[in-house]
Amino acid sequence: MGSSNRKSRGLIIVYTGHGKGKTTAAFGLALRAAGHGMGVLIVQFMKGQKEIGEIKALLDSNLRIDVIQAGRPGFVQSRTCEQLDIYMALEGLRAFERAMESSAYNLIVLDEINVAIDFGLLKVEEVLTVINKKPRGVHLVLTGRNAPESILKVADIVTEMKNLKHCFADGVAGQKGIEF
Repeated sequence: MGSSNRKSRGLIIVYTGHGKGKTTAAFGLALRAAGHGMGVLIVQFMKGQKEIGEIKALLDSNLRIDVIQAGRPGFVQSRTCEQLDIYMALEGLRAFERAMESSAYNLIVLDEINVAIDFGLLKVEEVLTVINKKPRGVHLVLTGRNAPESILKVADIVTEMKNLKHCFADGVAGQKGIEF
């Protein structure tokens, strides 16, 4: 079947797994979409640092990519989640819902939303309720390890990043411009 006969609609894309590259892939897709004149929103769950490379580049660019960080600075671990983390994740989910209702965005990236669900900051049912309101022409990208099966079922594309080798195992620190 030729591409002219295929249906066109907004896709749900999931990048999951324990390998590196989920956020990187999502940001690359966001850059591609912005290059085609699409409105792009990135909602970063559990992240609140403005000094990481990709955020600095976006803030300094003229690209039509908006970023909302729904997290506090630093790393959130499952055993150290606080009420503030839950509140911020819910605010991120609300921002996502408002963005879909606004019709301003063709692509919405929900960075680390799978981890927010895994850590109990969000309930998968409430995330699916919002996803099910997705307008036909809006594309969604959900990133983070441990994507719930119910998220995978509604996705059109699922990519699992697999860690075959990583320099962290050899004691090499995260590299500025590569890891952050």
